Amino acid sequence: MSLKKQFIKTKPVVKVTFSIDAKDANSAAVVGDFNNWNIEEGTLSKLKNGTFKATYDLVKDAIYEFKYVIDGSYVNDPEADSYKWNDFAGSENSVLVV
Repeated sequence: MSLKKQFIKTKPVVKVTFSIDAKDANSAAVVGDFNNWNIEEGTLSKLKNGTFKATYDLVKDAIYEFKYVIDGSYVNDPEADSYKWNDFAGSENSVLVV
């Protein structure tokens, strides 16, 4: 799993690339505060090497909670900036600081 942040000097956005290695998975998505936890809006594309990947423009100077959804199972990113407990889900969410 990987998070890559590219700060754009001329715009108030950060290009964030989410990628997760899930060779045996049929589908993967990233859901979080930035897409209203909507799986359809967070669909990741599967590459030939089995990695799922997508890049999103997120407003900078913000903190987002997120998770990956791999074949219906919610998974945290081990490379997240931190983790935050979510009472609604009864588990921790990954945290992204941009």
